[in-house]
Amino acid sequence: MGRIMHKLDESLLSHLPPFEGLDRGQLREILDRAGSHRFDQGETVFHEGEHAERFFLLLDGYVRVVRITSEGEHVIVLHIPPGQLFGIASAFGHKKYPASTVTAVESIALSWPMRLWSEFAAQYDGFSVETYRTIGKRMTEMHDRMVELATQQVEQRVANALLRLITQTGRKTAEGIEVDFPITRQDLSEMTGSTLHTVSRLLSAWEKQGIVESRRRHIVVARPHQLVILAEAATQRR
Repeated sequence: MGRIMHKLDESLLSHLPPFEGLDRGQLREILDRAGSHRFDQGETVFHEGEHAERFFLLLDGYVRVVRITSEGEHVIVLHIPPGQLFGIASAFGHKKYPASTVTAVESIALSWPMRLWSEFAAQYDGFSVETYRTIGKRMTEMHDRMVELATQQVEQRVANALLRLITQTGRKTAEGIEVDFPITRQDLSEMTGSTLHTVSRLLSAWEKQGIVESRRRHIVVARPHQLVILAEAATQRR
């Protein structure tokens, strides 16, 4: 991970929730202690089980949080958008990273030594409140994912996964709402605990119905309401 800029402007942080409300001097202190990094698409920022030496703030791009099962299968747990912290093992009481993080697109991030985590939380108003709020949201999302895996059929899980993606990262186009980074059918299978064959079959059927468009690692949801109906179908049957 190499430095990409020698002097970072305070405006990079002033509008982001963990640092909102801090004065220019405080932001300067934080930036002067940061490392800045550019990652290629598909690059691993850190691996599950590595000693957690740094925590990160994503400035641009998207990153995937990936866990490896005991059978060696990759499971995509979360997608993290710009403006959020990641690699925050200390916040969970961990000394090692509990998951790997891989860039979904070319990405830019700042990082700090993990030893500064408690100092930032104590010294900068709002930092700990906002970061623990973020942790709560992520824990809730992961809990919801586990409930889906345990109670829903594959069709509902894939529909819910697409709805989350367009809600969190969607970009409006003439055709509908596009997931704002490259995503493959294999990625969707890893997000939903299903097989590549099953995801391909579902997307092909949904394309014929005009619900989605899938091409060249990009997915556009043309009829979001129809996906909502599919996602809720399991709940209605129970």
